[in-house]
Amino acid sequence: MGKEIERKYLVNKAAWQEYKTEFSTTIQAYSSRYSQGYIPTGNGTTVRLRIIDDQGYITIKSQTVGITRSEYEYAIPYEDAQEMLASLCSKPLIEKIRYKIEQDDLIWEVDEFRGDNAGLIIAEVELQDEQQQVTLPNWIEREVKSAKYFNSSLAKYPYSQWQDK
Repeated sequence: MGKEIERKYLVNKAAWQEYKTEFSTTIQAYSSRYSQGYIPTGNGTTVRLRIIDDQGYITIKSQTVGITRSEYEYAIPYEDAQEMLASLCSKPLIEKIRYKIEQDDLIWEVDEFRGDNAGLIIAEVELQDEQQQVTLPNWIEREVKSAKYFNSSLAKYPYSQWQDK
């Protein structure tokens, strides 16, 4: 069984743009286009369909306890993923560019959201255990723990609809 232990952070837009400009050629090499949606469930389980560039995936996640949850992810054919995103998933879909950055033996995933969530930039880092210490990059603004920052929540209540940005 897979476990996901991660922390999420809001990204300081100005500092992030400076970082991207400074490392533009390198950072573009580690970026991918994501399109993802969620199949509604009633028990707190998350079922996600995702296309990353030209590969489809289905992911099932349990409810989060602390900052940990079970996660199962499988590759599926691109055409199946497209069909399921169009026909099975709630709208709007999540559209984003994800950058992967290695720092201090950790991989930071920085998501620049598009579409209904444009303007939101979130960084995530996966950990080995909940107590693991993390050195924050200078483009991190603050940690966010609210479920409203989960991608599954952004699909239901997009950033464009938030009153408290």
